[in-house]
Amino acid sequence: MAETPDPEVVELATKIFDLARRGDTQTLVSYVDAGVPAGLTNDRGDCLVMLAAYHGHADAVRALLERGADADQANDRGQTPLAGAVFKGEDDVIKALLDGGADPSAGAPSALDTARMFGKTDLVELFSAE
Repeated sequence: MAETPDPEVVELATKIFDLARRGDTQTLVSYVDAGVPAGLTNDRGDCLVMLAAYHGHADAVRALLERGADADQANDRGQTPLAGAVFKGEDDVIKALLDGGADPSAGAPSALDTARMFGKTDLVELFSAE
C-alpha cells in the first residue's frame, strides 16, 4: 500500500518547483542550501534544472548546477534540460548548461536531435563540435 504524502511536504515541494519555473534564484537556492536536494524531481521526473531551463532562467540553472544538480538529468520522457532549452530557443540557458557540463547527445531526443528537428543549424554545429 502506497503511503499518503504529507500535505505540508507536497505544499513545500510545489512551492520549490514554482520557484524554479519563475526563476526566483535567490529563494530557490536558499532552500537548496538549507537541504532541499538540487536534483529534486516532480511527479513527471522534471528536475529543478529542467523547470528553470525550460522557462528561460539561466541564473537559476547556473546556481543549481553550482550546487550539484545534474545538467543531464532526464525526465520520465527521456528529455534533458538542454533539449528543453533548445526547443524553447533559450540561448542563455543553453550556454549555462553547456558551461555546466551538459552533453548535447544525452537524452531522447537529445539536444542535438532537437536542434536538427527544428533546423537550428548553428546549434547543430555547436553541439557537433562539443
